[in-house]
Amino acid sequence: MNSNILVALDGSEAGRRALEWALDMAKAGNVKLHAAYVVETGLFASLPADNTVELMYSVLRKEGESVLEKAKTEAAAKGVTLTTHLKFGHAGSEVITLAEKIKADLIVVGSHGKSQTDRLLIGSVSTFVVTHSKVSTMVVRS
Repeated sequence: MNSNILVALDGSEAGRRALEWALDMAKAGNVKLHAAYVVETGLFASLPADNTVELMYSVLRKEGESVLEKAKTEAAAKGVTLTTHLKFGHAGSEVITLAEKIKADLIVVGSHGKSQTDRLLIGSVSTFVVTHSKVSTMVVRS
């Protein structure tokens, strides 16, 4: 039985389904549940650092905060305590690093994120996590 689960969220339908699975697992036993949202900073690395980039980061940070707050509300409605983490960097790397830090024994990710364009630009986060993580990973299809 898993006792420490990390679910990766990105605001997509696949992420929502991953949260549902993680909440169901948390309800079934004595599980610490964590949720992470990663602001993908690599998307803007080649742009000049100006107000536009700062504005984009601000919008993405606020989106992440909103996604995590909704997840926390949904968890509370199901009687599950959820610890949230807002990270910045490469999504796959940040999820793996956080899983190691919190000593997760399972990572739950959606099968694909927000758009095909994101997948082309940054690759599939779920594929990256499955390939590089030392922690068992569950991929939830939406």
